[in-house]
Amino acid sequence: MDPSPFILDGGLATELEASGFQLQGDPLWSARILHSNPQAIKDVRYRYLQSGPDVITTATYQARIEGFVKYLDLRPEEAQQMIMSGVQLAKETIREFMSHSTVSDRREPVVAGSVGPYGAFLHDGSEYTGAYEDMMTVEELKDWHRPQIQCLAKAGADLVAMETIPSLNEAEALVEVLREFPEAKAWLSFSCKDIQNISSGRRFSEAVQVACRSSQLVAVGLNCCPALLVKPLLESAKSHKKADLSWVVYPNSGEKWDPKTGWKTKKRTSFAKLSLDWKEQGALWIGGCCRVGPP
Repeated sequence: MDPSPFILDGGLATELEASGFQLQGDPLWSARILHSNPQAIKDVRYRYLQSGPDVITTATYQARIEGFVKYLDLRPEEAQQMIMSGVQLAKETIREFMSHSTVSDRREPVVAGSVGPYGAFLHDGSEYTGAYEDMMTVEELKDWHRPQIQCLAKAGADLVAMETIPSLNEAEALVEVLREFPEAKAWLSFSCKDIQNISSGRRFSEAVQVACRSSQLVAVGLNCCPALLVKPLLESAKSHKKADLSWVVYPNSGEKWDPKTGWKTKKRTSFAKLSLDWKEQGALWIGGCCRVGPP
């Protein structure tokens, strides 16, 4: 594998909202645009590709069969196709971009199929608390995540991005479901609340140990938390990570999210120097999450 970092894209919803789409308060969030305006998804990803990322993620973070059936009145088989279309749109965008690219030594970008936590479906901000952890068993969480991962794998995603995971139980469920798709590769990233703990209150080092049980993961790390938490979190768990497992980090802009009122704007964090620190700590996959867009 090329030892230089793989640069991830940034927030999809951030750019869709900048283009005029009203996503806040929508239970499907950016996944609705897969149905209403797929070209807008391609347009956003194309703009990201112009800024140089090696990985683009699909618009499937909040795409669930149950959600599409409930809020778009689709049949289950249509909902499955809608999830798969997220991968197809990303691949089409990459093909179109590469056909016009004049950079001969550029890596061909890969597609990461986004899998959000159960809390994203609840649409109550619990992906940042893990409040539902004690309400669901590992088996129930496996049953919940399986259909989406199956759709992404079937559609040909190069990687599965299991992201913003707030709890150990959900991480265990995802690692176990992934084994049912032995050809799939993935990363597992957690939402974290401070310099040592994931959102549910368990140690980040424990979460890393869960990830180390899988031979299919290319990376473990964190996303959608303040950038200043990244360095101490990686430091807290470095002795628990397998040598052949990389870090993946893509924090948000540093602004705070309130489920009732939206983003509370404050001074954004510059990633320029911080990302060099993350690389020194062994991060091979580096990017941005919410409120981080192309330059």
